[in-house]
Amino acid sequence: MTTLPTGRLPHHTIEGPDSAPALLLGPSLGTSTALWDAVAPELATDHRVVRWDLPGHGRSPAELIGPGATVADLAALVLALADTLGIDRFAYAGVSLGGAVGLHLAARHPERVTSLAAVCTSLHFGGAEPWRERAATVRREGLAALAESAPRRWFTPGFTVPSLVADHAAADPGAYAACCDALAAYDLRDGVASVAAPTLVLAGREDPATPPAHAREIVDAVAGASLVEIAGASHLAPAERPTAVSAALRAHFAGSTGAPGPVDGGGAAVRRAVLGDAHVDRAQAATTPFTARFQDFISRYAWGEIWTDPTLSRRERSMITLTALVAHGHLAELALHVRAARRNGLTPEEIGAVLLQTAVYCGVPAANAAFGVAQRVLAEEETATGPEARG
Repeated sequence: MTTLPTGRLPHHTIEGPDSAPALLLGPSLGTSTALWDAVAPELATDHRVVRWDLPGHGRSPAELIGPGATVADLAALVLALADTLGIDRFAYAGVSLGGAVGLHLAARHPERVTSLAAVCTSLHFGGAEPWRERAATVRREGLAALAESAPRRWFTPGFTVPSLVADHAAADPGAYAACCDALAAYDLRDGVASVAAPTLVLAGREDPATPPAHAREIVDAVAGASLVEIAGASHLAPAERPTAVSAALRAHFAGSTGAPGPVDGGGAAVRRAVLGDAHVDRAQAATTPFTARFQDFISRYAWGEIWTDPTLSRRERSMITLTALVAHGHLAELALHVRAARRNGLTPEEIGAVLLQTAVYCGVPAANAAFGVAQRVLAEEETATGPEARG
């Protein structure tokens, strides 16, 4: 990772290959580039990751903004940084205020943003008055009281990241207040429909600041946007649930080369490889406007993120899936995944062994029904393809 001089630019760090597609990461109010410490290294395997600090936060100069600042002013700083680094087009992920900057960039400068992830953020932040009051309080009293209460706003009970709380306490009060001014003036509800970049919205299920309802509002307003809710996460999801956030962002940004278009992390191809063209074709042919978002969710999340994770082989994933389907009695899905297990290399004997295991942990009646389904599917396969299908 390299750190470059800031001058009149936000402080920033760069990691990842110089030749890789650029990915800019924006912070939440009160934090610094450290917000992404547990996520950025994962993203940097495929991208040139640039993290930046808000004015007066981390190591960014406080004088970059002043009273009456707007999100557009912060977005202009990001564009100036990108220009200085020779980055014409970039993917972008940002948390809270940093996410608002990303939404503004995608809406007002669509030629620059190739793909967007809006993390624990909103199209508005609860009205102007609370932010004006916070700005006035900080200008009058400093940040000590807010920093002390930050863990309750940022994390689920019992969790904290002391270094981020320290960053909050160390922020410049004037610049922090100017960022509050920007949040007070921000409302993108009437301007976000123009966003054309593939968009992923991440929400912390326990987030009191920008609850999942705010995320759903973004998804409803941005054509083709997808939503992932992170269980056990509050407002600073990248710090509290870095593994889940990393997986979702890597799947979304996979293959980003600067060309616009949907990204599913290869999910559509994997879905066809495992389930077969005939099944996927039927599912797509049956898609209606009502079910389209669900089909997109399945391709992006189940097939583009989970089934493409190299930690487990497809054979292992098939065995796990068979067990889960038996446990919950999903017999129609079980038939589908017995066929998938054969495509993934399991023999009939191995499938039988998996189902026998379920008799111990899922119950004999469940296993009995599962054996009936599997026997029918395997018999159909043998009839259709002949003896060579055995083994």
